[in-house]
Amino acid sequence: MAFPFVLFFFIFLSPILAARDDLTSELISLRSQSPSGVIRLTDDIVNRFITSSPTPRPYSFVVFFDATKLHDKTELRLPQLRSEFGLLSSSFSTNNPDSSKIFFCEIEFAQSQRSFSIFGVNSLPHVRFVGPSGGASPSSSDAMDPSAFSRLADSMAEYVETKSGISIGMIHRPPPISPKQIFALLLIAVIAAPFAIRKILKGETMLHDWRLWMAGSVFIYFFSVAGTMHNIIRNMPMFMTDRNDPNKLVFFYQGSGMQLGAEGFAVGFLYTIVGLAIAVVTHSLVYVRSVGVQRALMFAAMVVSVWAVRKVIYLDNWKTGYGIHAYWPSSWR
Repeated sequence: MAFPFVLFFFIFLSPILAARDDLTSELISLRSQSPSGVIRLTDDIVNRFITSSPTPRPYSFVVFFDATKLHDKTELRLPQLRSEFGLLSSSFSTNNPDSSKIFFCEIEFAQSQRSFSIFGVNSLPHVRFVGPSGGASPSSSDAMDPSAFSRLADSMAEYVETKSGISIGMIHRPPPISPKQIFALLLIAVIAAPFAIRKILKGETMLHDWRLWMAGSVFIYFFSVAGTMHNIIRNMPMFMTDRNDPNKLVFFYQGSGMQLGAEGFAVGFLYTIVGLAIAVVTHSLVYVRSVGVQRALMFAAMVVSVWAVRKVIYLDNWKTGYGIHAYWPSSWR
């Protein structure tokens, strides 16, 4: 009974297993040609490894869909996400050097439009997990939730681990400063230390210049009132393209749910004008001996401040739809 089974294995299953090994070896070769281990898929490669595979595969694919012509759309963050995807791939290869269970791939729209259609991708950013089961349509593969891209490579790693059951391991991010740069900075610091100490003892450094401190105070004030931290934390763009007219840029978005960077800078500029006007009145105007000049400058500062505050209130009314009205004493009506 054993001999017919062995004969069946060699006749029918051996060619299939050999073909699988050849495909796996080819994928490993393609992966080795990329610095980050991300394989660039074309329509032919997709057809060879994914769509024309009726039998289960011993490996899975994680596919990042990219479009070079949309890299200038800052709200999509495609270059950053592509870089994080490459970091995920290289970290997996570092943590699992002998693993051939998962292959990280990318498909570029201009080179492989048919593959976009096969997977049913109509919006970016987009990441899909193609499991090892064969015969299924690529469009039925699992897509990563777009809201999960906030944590970049870490969220992608959690997604892949959930779908594949394979541990990605630690994300190996490159250090911000290389060892050579650290050595060069230390060498410069050692050489400049005697000169710096001499300047400090004589009080001739930039930190002893009152103009630097004043400029820094104005910058911090503008940074605070312009909502810059909001823009950095939420990665808000300075402006966006008008959905109705792609050739038109939108700097002010009507709606309280979103704030563009240009809006914050505009309001910060108006508030900074008011702050500087008050600083001039309280710190510089007191040294002017002419009463007429004092009154004229005081009146100009009041006019500029009222104008700036009215602009801020107008922008808030237009953006949120809530009106701010003055409430006068009843005796004035």
